[in-house]
Amino acid sequence: MATAEKSGEIAINMSETKASTKGKAPLLNSSKAFAVVEPPNRGAKKGIAIGDFFLRLCALGAALGAVISMGTADQLLPFTTQFLQFEAQYDDFDAFRYFVISLAMVTGYLLLSLPFSIVCIIRPLATAPRLFLVIFDSIMGGVTIAAGSAAAAIVYLAHTGNPNTNWLPICQQYGDYCQSASGGVIGSLIAGAVLFFIVILSAFALKRS
Repeated sequence: MATAEKSGEIAINMSETKASTKGKAPLLNSSKAFAVVEPPNRGAKKGIAIGDFFLRLCALGAALGAVISMGTADQLLPFTTQFLQFEAQYDDFDAFRYFVISLAMVTGYLLLSLPFSIVCIIRPLATAPRLFLVIFDSIMGGVTIAAGSAAAAIVYLAHTGNPNTNWLPICQQYGDYCQSASGGVIGSLIAGAVLFFIVILSAFALKRS
């Protein structure tokens, strides 16, 4: 009798255990449903990535325009002598030569960075490509501002001269040359400002991750 009662108690406990496990099954399914919910900041990160792509295109256009404007700065005066020919080219100044080389590098980098920006749009939660862009955007932004500042100093002297050192302004004679050089400097400063704004956006996106 005691044995039968014990066996009955064992059977009852086993049935309750099965019932309890059946009752907990929907809770496991509900936890799986919550696992596929997207993070709330995914949409914000994707919007930042799209803005990054369009700003990168603007910086690319400004840098390319600066290279073309400075690289084509060339003017030959209509009067010459028997031994002299009055011509001004961008490579007459080392600062302008450095400007063209640096902005050409920045233009190539911005073109190669577009696929990484597209990856950030497709996968807005990925941090590796965004961190890569932040590092190299900062470097190229510094290079752009440095080249633009060096060229701006020469353009300023070409426009105003320096009476203390008897440097005469040359833009009165080489107007087209100075206009092309000034356009290149303005384009480089715009590209540098856009690059640093892109760095701020990318840093903000990394902070939200």
